[in-house]
Amino acid sequence: MGLLDGKKILVTGVLTDASIAFQAARLAQEEGATVLLTSFGRQAKLTQAIAKRLPAEAPVLQLDVQSAEDLANLDRSVREHVDSLDGVVHSIGFAPQSVMGGNFLAGEWKDVATALEVSAYSLKSLGVATRKLLTDGTPGGSIVGLTFDATLAWPVYDWMGVAKAAFESTARYLARDLGPDKIRVNLVSAGPIKTVAAKSIPGFEKLDAEWPERAPLGWDNSTAEPAGRAIAALLSDWFPATTGEIVHVDGGFHAMGS
Repeated sequence: MGLLDGKKILVTGVLTDASIAFQAARLAQEEGATVLLTSFGRQAKLTQAIAKRLPAEAPVLQLDVQSAEDLANLDRSVREHVDSLDGVVHSIGFAPQSVMGGNFLAGEWKDVATALEVSAYSLKSLGVATRKLLTDGTPGGSIVGLTFDATLAWPVYDWMGVAKAAFESTARYLARDLGPDKIRVNLVSAGPIKTVAAKSIPGFEKLDAEWPERAPLGWDNSTAEPAGRAIAALLSDWFPATTGEIVHVDGGFHAMGS
């Protein structure tokens, strides 16, 4: 039996096979889960192509977290494939380049607002949209999101760092309000990985240059599998009393002084 045998998992944010979301989906399938993916717009074709690289090709559902219509239709879309969900992976984040790469002081509200809506508020939106799906089957479920340690001001991360701080706070409040439904909400804080999201950050190399030396376990920024394993574990029944938590998968970097 696999760690996620018989579970039904919705994974957002799969764009390439280098992404944390892809590794989470792959490992979930290998551990016995049925996996559904989401995407939207021009990204949908990319997700559909990458879905074929999973151990079993997963269906791709329409979901733009800024669309009230998509969020309202998500329950129906999921039920076309499965009758309920046991877990949801939130791997959604975006900030215009105008508010990153050293543009903190120059950032304008309309662009900051976009970063906050897509990267933080969307966790609440997704939690509400899947709440009934997570409670219709086996009581409770697990929502796992991805963050990048928001306790520090990082070079070039700027307003995306602020969005991640809001995201982490949102996860705690969501854990509070979904707790009575036995829905757990936890985050994985991974070290820098060379993903599509990382490439969109101007000056990303400044973030990860010292990581391998300062992390006690070292750090390989070319693989997302360690973060994917943490997600799979949090989706499983092995953390039945853990919610509102942030699990660091960064080689131990976060615990070291400067």
